Amino acid sequence: MRFIFIFILSVLICYSNVLFEQKKNKKITISGIVVDAKHIPVEGAVIFIDKMKTGSVTDQQGHFKVQVRPYAKEILVFTPLNGAAEEEINGRTSIDFILRGKASENAWKVKTGDNEIVNVGYGTSQKKDVTSAVGVIDGQDPKFASYQSIYDMIRGRVPGVEVSGNSIKIMGSSSLNVGTEPLFVVDGVIKNNIDDISPQTVKSIEVLKGPAASVYGTRGANGVILITRLSGKDKK
Repeated sequence: MRFIFIFILSVLICYSNVLFEQKKNKKITISGIVVDAKHIPVEGAVIFIDKMKTGSVTDQQGHFKVQVRPYAKEILVFTPLNGAAEEEINGRTSIDFILRGKASENAWKVKTGDNEIVNVGYGTSQKKDVTSAVGVIDGQDPKFASYQSIYDMIRGRVPGVEVSGNSIKIMGSSSLNVGTEPLFVVDGVIKNNIDDISPQTVKSIEVLKGPAASVYGTRGANGVILITRLSGKDKK
């Protein structure tokens, strides 16, 4: 009889532990809406949980849904055009955001060296950890001093990037959208083209594709060209 009691007790304890683990790891759904400073819905904003990118983005009405672990602490939304906003979760399942400006300049810094840091949109990653091809051009290299076109700076400098006249194509990138031009982001602001940028004003150029460009959503499907121009302190 005592053996049966101990056996039943052991089974109950094991069952309780299983239920506890299941409850602890059961994901919860957080939903909300993202708007800009004029309260216009923001489409394509990327959702991050504890600084890690998720596969969730906002729809045309700015709505999003994302599943998170119960122990998740922070949720962040980001677009290169409208910047980022972050909130503590604190058990909430409904969180709305207002994006009030462009991305912080700190998000576009590039460091060089053995552990080179490359821009992946919101925040940075070590180059060795980025699985897709990433090219970085140092705009302050003396060899670019006589260049008349920014397209000449890029031409032949990054493997897998084709430049024909004023047209750029990043090989290995694909999009269902019409056109093959990459997304141009200059000092954190999306541009339609880079024709008016002088090589002598460029501090660095980064080329992203695949997972490294996915933070920009469908806009980055053809790859992303990130350009950082020299600031006043750089020219001193």
